[in-house]
Amino acid sequence: MGTADVVPGVSGGTMALILGIYTRLINAIKSFDLEWLKGIIKFDSKVILGRPDFALIIPLVIGIILALLFFTRVVPLPVLIQTHPEPVYALFFGLIAGSIFILFTHFDKLVNGDYFYTLAGVVVGLVVFNLVPVNTPEASWFIFLSGALAICAMILPGISGSFILLILKKYDYIFNAIGYFDFTVLIPFVFGIITGLALFARFLSWMLSNFYRATIMVINGLLIASLWVIWPYQERTYEIIRDKKYLIGSTPSFPTELTTDVVVALLLTLTGIAVVIIINNLAKKIS
Repeated sequence: MGTADVVPGVSGGTMALILGIYTRLINAIKSFDLEWLKGIIKFDSKVILGRPDFALIIPLVIGIILALLFFTRVVPLPVLIQTHPEPVYALFFGLIAGSIFILFTHFDKLVNGDYFYTLAGVVVGLVVFNLVPVNTPEASWFIFLSGALAICAMILPGISGSFILLILKKYDYIFNAIGYFDFTVLIPFVFGIITGLALFARFLSWMLSNFYRATIMVINGLLIASLWVIWPYQERTYEIIRDKKYLIGSTPSFPTELTTDVVVALLLTLTGIAVVIIINNLAKKIS
């Protein structure tokens, strides 16, 4: 999930869905509620340690943090996305395409309502993905808002938190702060994340409990729409601001020749699809 969140257009929620932990993740986030806070006030260790799903949360958070640090300091993935975008996006394209196939087979038989909700998800996704980035301030209140919006996108499959940061023109700003531990940026950003999680996770949990089938189909539509952004071959438009190159738009294109790079991208796409199918089969055997 941490690796996915570094890549604009790829959602950490999508990776949670692929790995079969999505519903459990939403419920785990939701468990940090008023009852848990009351347990802290009363020093009730049973509630403090037993209510949240720490068996999932602790290793997940550690993994996300390590991935964020690794792909910003050791292997600068934001740089590789600009220098070698095709292989990076090809792998994630395959992962998302595989998850779309798995979600369509999630139910025994599709009904008319499924197509409607899927289409609704596609429309919403395309609207979001085609937003034009705007100039935004670097004040703490806006960093807080960026964190809240990005985390909502992160836990929603199909819409990328990194892409939201790109729209808000805070992608490099935030990831540089993560890589170099700039706490003047990280503190309001983290508080925004906590606020966004507290509110949005409850909404998603309610939707999954009361409108499970419709929610899954909307999510699938969002994933389908994200393929527009994740397609490896794009005509990308950049803007130079303060000596830094920012992606401001992209339009899918198709390679005209079958070069080695195209073959590599195709193989990585097929690898991504295969990985999703294998993980899904393993999850079925475990459950």
